[in-house]
Amino acid sequence: MTPQAQAATATIRRGLLLSGIALVGVVLVYALALFNTPTEIRQGLAQKIFYIHVPAAIGALIAFSLVGLVSGVYLWLRDPRLDLFAHASAEVGVVFSVVMLTTGPLWGKPIWGTWWTWDARLTLTLFLFFLFVGYLALRSAVPEPAERARYSAVVGILGLFLVPFVHLSVYLFRTLHPQPVLLKPSAPSMPPEMLRTLLISMGVFTLLYAGFVMTRYGLAILAESTGDSDAD
Repeated sequence: MTPQAQAATATIRRGLLLSGIALVGVVLVYALALFNTPTEIRQGLAQKIFYIHVPAAIGALIAFSLVGLVSGVYLWLRDPRLDLFAHASAEVGVVFSVVMLTTGPLWGKPIWGTWWTWDARLTLTLFLFFLFVGYLALRSAVPEPAERARYSAVVGILGLFLVPFVHLSVYLFRTLHPQPVLLKPSAPSMPPEMLRTLLISMGVFTLLYAGFVMTRYGLAILAESTGDSDAD
């Protein structure tokens, strides 16, 4: 085994370990939300989905932002490792988006009375999700590595420009979606016990992001070292 393959294997193992710890953490966080966090008076138990939905949403936006930022650096430096990281981050962002787009309607139905509404926040979020699904499809369709990386970088940067509009849409447009309770200029608008659970959940999802990206990046490096370019 080459030194590059050995390093990639070690990265995969560390990523799997982090991912396993984080997945256990997700279960523990939801137990904390259910049994040791106050129930919101108006929304009841449905609000408990908040502690998975919000960290997944924030994680997806951060993942997509990193895709755009790293893609911009790739176009400057042309370092293939940056392209592999952007690809890994995009895949994790899509996974987190699936969690976000699944838990959102489950939370929204008992509160709004509908599974989905085409308001600005939801529509822009869905568009961002499909943009990065397209990013992954583009990577699968272009066989030449340098050309694939260049085209993907452009799409990733376009996604980065969309991220701020997703976050600010609740201020720019009338929307059913509630305004941020944490990522805003003023102090968090939630009780300390709820804020504690949310911050713990965000930490767990950050660890999960790191574990997933590390694993996927290691797999890409390992495939590159063995000459299996299709694995990217």
